Amino acid sequence: MSIDSGGEPREIVVFDGICSFCSGAVQFILKYDVDGRLAFAPMQSRAGRELLEAHGFDPADVQTFLFVRGSEAFVRSDAALEIAGYLPSWRWLRFFRFVPRPVRDVAYSIIARNRYRWFGRREVCFIPPPEDRHRFLDDP
Repeated sequence: MSIDSGGEPREIVVFDGICSFCSGAVQFILKYDVDGRLAFAPMQSRAGRELLEAHGFDPADVQTFLFVRGSEAFVRSDAALEIAGYLPSWRWLRFFRFVPRPVRDVAYSIIARNRYRWFGRREVCFIPPPEDRHRFLDDP
């Protein structure tokens, strides 16, 4: 599943819209994705649930986020490193692809399991600012 904006396919970040850390990460990506290539779908949205299910995840029990590019899907640290490739000032982070995935994913899993306790949880999904709403597949 992808969306078109002026005929351009977009890559999609599926994130936990009620997680303060995840919503902060989306705001960070919005700021540094100068080409506007990345689109977003909260896990709690219809589009987010459909993307998760299409890639084998239970939308009710997700401890990761998903990055979809065409028919490819990335999760955990692989997703984060792929996204970094779209952020000019942060592309250097892709160097960490040389760290073995199991090592990267242990660190990722620790943050994922503790994200609500450490960073908080929102009562409602992240609402994008008006100037960025076109980059979201569904209104949360």
